[in-house]
Amino acid sequence: MLVTDGGMATALEARGHDLSDALWSARLLIDAPSEITAVHRAFFAAGADVAITASYQASFDGLAARGVDTAGAERLLRRSVELARAAVPADGRRRWVAASVGPYGAVLADGSEYRGRYGLSVAALRAWHRPRMEALAAAGPDLLALETVPDVDEAEAVVGALAGLGVPAWLSYSIDGDRTRAGQPLADAFAVAADVPEIVAVGVNCCAPADVPAAVALAREITGKPAIAYPNSGEGWDAGARAWAGPSCFSGADARRWVSEGARIVGGCCRVGPADIAALAEVLGSSGKPHSGPTKP
Repeated sequence: MLVTDGGMATALEARGHDLSDALWSARLLIDAPSEITAVHRAFFAAGADVAITASYQASFDGLAARGVDTAGAERLLRRSVELARAAVPADGRRRWVAASVGPYGAVLADGSEYRGRYGLSVAALRAWHRPRMEALAAAGPDLLALETVPDVDEAEAVVGALAGLGVPAWLSYSIDGDRTRAGQPLADAFAVAADVPEIVAVGVNCCAPADVPAAVALAREITGKPAIAYPNSGEGWDAGARAWAGPSCFSGADARRWVSEGARIVGGCCRVGPADIAALAEVLGSSGKPHSGPTKP
């Protein structure tokens, strides 16, 4: 059993940072890298075993729009892994660094990562993702987090782009009920990873906590692989007001059911902070215990 961290952006905003820039939390790879390390440290102190890097919104295209050339973008992607690695406590306990690979729509910064269906072919998406996946893999993470994937086409693209990188990965969809954000059945979505040795876990993130149990059970059934679940707090995003609304329903106690349905990596996503991860780790009894984790294929 491994516990991931929570929302990097949530924790950075709590520290006073404005993340309205198109690069979102990746902006601080340029402007305030020490703040990213501080957030990683806070989540490790809360009991997380896995740090997810601040590279979700980072891409060659997005960084070019900020005047960063290809070599500079490669350095920033590498920095995201180095910052997470630097935050690992020297306490003898094993921790993992997962390099975040967000969906194509995240770079558009128009909400399309929650819809999918970009009008691009699988081959075009693979060609777009592969260079940054190569840059992240070269930085030496323990695995790649192919996360918040809204659509089966994009899943096929990122899974296909893993070939030859020599780094394991998890594949995690953003979902709405029993379907991807693009409306495809989850059984079809999870099947993309079933026979791919590089994929060591399959599941969901950036979704409602209530959607997790059925999804992780299905992921386990379809793929036979360990499931992963790191949902949002349960608050809803009001696009008009550009604000979160409603109550949080993220509960460490809920994670017991996720585990009973097959989840072996659990944590939180948007609006889930270090205190929430501490509660989850406490409920699961994982804080301070040794773990086995992903291995390279």
